[in-house]
Amino acid sequence: MLEYLQHKYALSKKGAKDMVKAFVACTFSYIVLMFPVGLLYSLVKDLMNGGVTEGHIWFYAAGIVVCLALVAITTYFQYNATFFATYLESGVRRVSLAEKLRKLPLSFFGKKDLSDLTSTIMADCATLETASSHWIPELIGSIISTLLIAVSLFVLDWRMALAALWVLPVSFGIVLCSSKVQNALSRKQMEAKMACADGIQECLESVRDLHANNAEAQYLVGLDKKIKAIEKRAILSELGTAVFVANSQMLLKLGIATVALVGGILLANGSLDVLTFFMFLLLVSRLYDPMQTSLQNLAAVISANIQCERMDEILSYPVQEGKEQLTNKDCDIVFENVSFAYNDGEQVLKGVSFTAKQGEVTALIGPSGGGKTTVSRLAARFWDVTGGKVFVGGMDVSKTDPETLMGLYSIVFQDVTLFNNTVMENIRIGRKDASDEEVIAAAKLAHCEEFVEKLPDKWNSMIGENGSELSGGERQRISIARAFLKDAPIILLDEATASLDVENESLIQESLSRLIQNKTVLIIAHRMRTVAGADKIVVLSEGSVAQMGTPNDLLSQDGIYSRMAQLQKQSGEWRM
Repeated sequence: MLEYLQHKYALSKKGAKDMVKAFVACTFSYIVLMFPVGLLYSLVKDLMNGGVTEGHIWFYAAGIVVCLALVAITTYFQYNATFFATYLESGVRRVSLAEKLRKLPLSFFGKKDLSDLTSTIMADCATLETASSHWIPELIGSIISTLLIAVSLFVLDWRMALAALWVLPVSFGIVLCSSKVQNALSRKQMEAKMACADGIQECLESVRDLHANNAEAQYLVGLDKKIKAIEKRAILSELGTAVFVANSQMLLKLGIATVALVGGILLANGSLDVLTFFMFLLLVSRLYDPMQTSLQNLAAVISANIQCERMDEILSYPVQEGKEQLTNKDCDIVFENVSFAYNDGEQVLKGVSFTAKQGEVTALIGPSGGGKTTVSRLAARFWDVTGGKVFVGGMDVSKTDPETLMGLYSIVFQDVTLFNNTVMENIRIGRKDASDEEVIAAAKLAHCEEFVEKLPDKWNSMIGENGSELSGGERQRISIARAFLKDAPIILLDEATASLDVENESLIQESLSRLIQNKTVLIIAHRMRTVAGADKIVVLSEGSVAQMGTPNDLLSQDGIYSRMAQLQKQSGEWRM
């Protein structure tokens, strides 16, 4: 049962145990609420049998106090078991989702939008928080307590029990039959929400381009349609649920009529006493009210299935695993007949083989879409190859824990990601335990001091969200400074100098030449001057190695490299 709850509602083991405790607490709470009915039944019985004596008065006064005390105690435990425990578990769930996302391969993120994942962690968790604190415990508690009460009713009089309880399975059956309809409506509503969230995010990210092209009005028309689509889907979803719930609640009310009708007939026939008839009327009036809420809770739990599936998709997604101890002899990167596809039938690499030796610079060049970035990502096990092997110093990277493996790599991406923090802390991402002096030394290697000294607070200046206060070249240099600070034996540079001017590119290349001593450097670049000093060039075209050799060797050949060099030379001579 605990494993089912963990899987179904994305709970931790403790969260599953707390949910079971909530079931028990709600059950006792609902049963205790029936005690006043029993007390009233006893009072009526005494009144019909000759009146209430002074001793009886004290008994009923004590009974009232005990009932109130029991209601207060069970309500307290119910509140703790449902609300407090749920809020703690909600925090655990969000942290668990974030931790799982941290360990997932990048192939997962290629299938998911940022807004989708954000919605799962925030909105879906909030929905499940409400389900865990309100809907599920109350539903299970009411079902269990009703079953226990039903047993006592059948013991008392099976005919009246049938008259009172027949509506319950029918009403719940109607709501359960709506599960397919509700799931279909909820799925379409979620798709509309995700489309709108994607549109809003896209609008915020591209607002400058929209403004520059006078396209805001046109874009907002499309966004308005997405917002209205959410409204439409929400109405349809509510209507689809209400049709089943409202009908089941109306049917539930028939139980009072059948109890009165059957009780009246049995009373007229003399086979039922007035007191029992009175007690059943009291019970059904108390029993059906919480059952109406339970029907709503059942529908709400069914509608939350989509959110549960989305969270379970993350928590159940296989993670990359491997040995947590590095066994590499050196830091040579060897691609051995590597093939790779992001999706089935979409082959990106086909039989790629080359060696990037330690102490050398190996450049990956070629036409766009040739597989250069994919090769660098496979080297660091951002994805797992679909064919062949990737080795680092003889160690198979697919059998090494990704986080442990990353200790060997310093990576500078083409798209720089910075945080809304100081220059110092953004560079310190490279090595969290680095001192300020070490951070500044690494920054100077990347020639950051040139612009940092001009900032208001220098190294402690805030640089805005994703470095919005800096230019593209300045952001790139901070990213390169991180790589210097980490000082790992393998360096991956993906268009690391693409945003730099010629002067700064030359300075960075000079710094890199000092950094790469006895290290493995894999560089991706389109500028021929960037790779002119490389020890080896691997030319990738359409997912395969088209050429491989030193820059001089490739220039002497009639191939892709020489043509690219010639074209860039011609472009440098163009005049406006």
